[in-house]
Amino acid sequence: MNRSKKNSRKRLPAIRSGEFIDYRNISLLRRFVSEQGRILSRRTNRLTSKQQRVLTAAIKQARILASLPFPNSEN
Repeated sequence: MNRSKKNSRKRLPAIRSGEFIDYRNISLLRRFVSEQGRILSRRTNRLTSKQQRVLTAAIKQARILASLPFPNSEN
């Protein structure tokens, strides 16, 4: 496998310029939450670690304010 080919792929940014991660921006937060209400992983989201930390805090704050649902824990 040629590693240089793998690294040369250009990825689209998960968060466009002009978009801010905020607990009030529900449409943005919903893109990073699964159908079950779980926060998607950083690899799936294509976010940096700093963006993932800010996103996690914003999602948790939105859940507390009842803007987003908590994960469904029924099995």
